[in-house]
Amino acid sequence: MDSVAAEAEGCPSDQGPPQTAIPRWLLFVCICICLPRESLQGPHEKRLLHTLLDHYNVLERPVANESDPLQLSFGLTLMQIIDVDEKNQLLITNIWLKLEWNDVNLRWNSSEYGGVKDLRIPPHRIWKPDVLMYNSADEGFDGTYPTNVVVRNNGSCLYVPPGIFKSTCKIDITWFPFDDQRCEMKFGSWTYDGFQLDLQLQDDSGGDISSFITNGEWDLLGVPGKRNEIYYNCCPEPYIDITFIIIIRRRTLYYFFNLIVPCVLIASMAVLGFTLPPDSGEKLSLGVTILLSLTVFLNMVAETMPATSDAVPLLGTYFNCIMFMVASSVVSTILILNYHHRNADTHEMSPWIKAIFLHWLPCILRMSRPGAESDSSRKTAQKREMELKERSSKSLLANVLDIDDDFRHHPGALQTSSAVSATGYLRGSHAHHDDGGGGGGTLLHGGSGNSSTCLGPHRELTLILKELRVITDKLRKEDEAAEVTNDWKFAAMVVDRLCLIIFTLFTVIATIAVLFSAPHIIVT
Repeated sequence: MDSVAAEAEGCPSDQGPPQTAIPRWLLFVCICICLPRESLQGPHEKRLLHTLLDHYNVLERPVANESDPLQLSFGLTLMQIIDVDEKNQLLITNIWLKLEWNDVNLRWNSSEYGGVKDLRIPPHRIWKPDVLMYNSADEGFDGTYPTNVVVRNNGSCLYVPPGIFKSTCKIDITWFPFDDQRCEMKFGSWTYDGFQLDLQLQDDSGGDISSFITNGEWDLLGVPGKRNEIYYNCCPEPYIDITFIIIIRRRTLYYFFNLIVPCVLIASMAVLGFTLPPDSGEKLSLGVTILLSLTVFLNMVAETMPATSDAVPLLGTYFNCIMFMVASSVVSTILILNYHHRNADTHEMSPWIKAIFLHWLPCILRMSRPGAESDSSRKTAQKREMELKERSSKSLLANVLDIDDDFRHHPGALQTSSAVSATGYLRGSHAHHDDGGGGGGTLLHGGSGNSSTCLGPHRELTLILKELRVITDKLRKEDEAAEVTNDWKFAAMVVDRLCLIIFTLFTVIATIAVLFSAPHIIVT
């Protein structure tokens, strides 16, 4: 009864048989077996790779008929121009090659292999064309990265190896920095001739530039391509290559504002040096300093240019012209300073120099000396000046002798005035011999004295006239020397003005000629 009650209450009885529990690990295994599979592709692709590659020979040219050439479609995608090394004449680019061919040994029925339609196979496991860039300058010669080859079930193979290509490029620096460059990249098979490997240009327009990254120094104008079939003297078979021409144009904004504009400003400073007065002492030092500055700029240009004698760059020609102008300005400044500091004691102005620098050139240059007048007024002024000098000298003589000046208007009174002057002179000179107006006064006023008494005043008068003549000659010579010095200074001013006009025109014409002789002058 106790057992029945216990069963009724749901408690297990101790007398029943023991129940066996399922192990947990067995339950986990059952669950893993019952889970659905992830994919059916793996085994089919593995089986396909074993089928295709176990007996594949990478040395065999994959054609159905050995006498037929293998068709190879070739193209490239230009991604970036990394650098153009003018010094070493190299072009460094980032390019993706694109090669397509059909391999008869890599065909399968996709339905037999679980619908697998394409495979990715490393290039060293299958045959691939030995296409290289002929004008490579890379240390390893081939700069491509060996990516996988995409193989489809119909046997078509797509191989797109990217790479950094370093190719030789003949840089033409004739129009630097307004130049265009044409750099060739020649691709072809290294061992197969045209009867074994037929290269075809993938796109008639050339390379693909849709993904091109712009360069800060060069503008890309285009990448045309061309198929060439060349017969060499060594072999009767044709050799085919695909040549792409990368056409680039230099962007001149950097060179215009860092080389051309400073050169023009320095040249204008050399021209403005002719406006400095020669007495400032800075004309020659300014010209030499400008010449040294241009030499530094020319060295900067020479460092970027290849060491070639095939052509002279346009910018170098312009710098040489400006340097020649500055050197000529230094020579002209020396001539101007030489003329400015000449005087009558060291140099004599020849007639042809007077004619050229004092008459012809001032007339042409519309220059006139300060206070200069016409020839007739100049002659009248000179005549008037001579009269004033004569009048002033006579007045000075009259003041010294204490006589009247009336003899300038009455020439006949000169003798009387001289006598009166002599009488006054004797009265002043021999007053200590006078005895109160006796015999001396009778002698002088009566005019009956000894003639020797009149020799003293005449001798003094002669000495005074001689001294005046010496002083007048000295003043005249100083005036003549000052006039000669002023003529040399004016000739220096004429040469200064002439050089200012000539070198200004030369700088403007040279700058315009350089800019307009370039193939293009668009500053970008």
